[in-house]
Amino acid sequence: MALSKLVFYIHSLGRGGAERVIALLASGFARRGVECIVAVEVEARENRAFLDPRVRLVNLGAHHGRATLKFAKLLAEERPDISLSALGVRNLKHVVAAAIAGRLPRAILSYHGHVEAEPRFLDRVSNRLTPLTTRLAARTICVSDWMRRHVVQDLHGSSRRAVTIYNPVSIEAAHPAAHAAELSRRDPVILAVGRLEPVKDFALLIAAFASLEQPRAKLVIIGEGPQRAALEAQARKLGVAERVEMPGYVDEPWDRFASARVCAISSLSESFSNVAVEALAHGLPVVSTDCGGPAEIISRPQEGVLVPVGDEAALAAALQAALEDPGDPAPRVARAEVFSIDRAVEAYERLFEEVASEAGGQAHGG
Repeated sequence: MALSKLVFYIHSLGRGGAERVIALLASGFARRGVECIVAVEVEARENRAFLDPRVRLVNLGAHHGRATLKFAKLLAEERPDISLSALGVRNLKHVVAAAIAGRLPRAILSYHGHVEAEPRFLDRVSNRLTPLTTRLAARTICVSDWMRRHVVQDLHGSSRRAVTIYNPVSIEAAHPAAHAAELSRRDPVILAVGRLEPVKDFALLIAAFASLEQPRAKLVIIGEGPQRAALEAQARKLGVAERVEMPGYVDEPWDRFASARVCAISSLSESFSNVAVEALAHGLPVVSTDCGGPAEIISRPQEGVLVPVGDEAALAAALQAALEDPGDPAPRVARAEVFSIDRAVEAYERLFEEVASEAGGQAHGG
């Protein structure tokens, strides 16, 4: 059946990969003529720019109980073909609200991160209830096969209702290097992007960087978070503070990608990696720990290298090699196209239509 109305539910449109995914999905469907509503609990601006003006934004408020009841009322009144939630306790509240509104056959959950990476107590409790919520909701979307295995095997979610759909990534603004020589002429800059928190293991990256035989090399880490002071202190201790730049959070760091020679991912775990796709779209080689999602993005040696998680020597060696020979950007740009917004929206659309058809009835009803 043709879709006519969708509701998306997330904590906010603040900084974060899942937040951007929701903004891109809602906007992608809005451009296809589908009425879209994004329900949030907190106002935030970081990913608001990615939201199409045709998408209606509804603020439910931050109180868990009242937000759940307001969301139930929204579902009952709007009667969307499909409702989709993302991240932690939002999935649990979505199931409760959909049950109140009689909309469980049209409710879809999505998982974007490893449970141990969830910072809030209620988010982690919600993940522990995965065996129940994934059997009550119509489907559970996982952003990689690695994430699906985690949901099914570790969290004991429903294998029958769990599906993999890769994230949509905004690659339209990329301006990749035209050829390998252009990459090689760039300054030896290693770019990393992510929140400054333990799961990103930027301490490992700084240590590996400090051991490089590249006195002109520079490391740029874009992001903000609680580990800033510790990372700055580590760079000073290792004598590389003048070559490590941490400019904070940047909404659209495309110019940084366009001036880097290599992209580095040092995480302990990644459910997907929007950053890896963005780097490929800019033609950069990706040097990443083998931490989950990146292994499904970096499919060939021409695109990047995977090293063991936590292995400083292996990470340093791979970064050294990539700086010395960054290679041809063309196959990376082609690989990034697999994760374009249009392709992701098409995959979501097929799933939404399937679930709406199973739920029966006409648009907004059922």
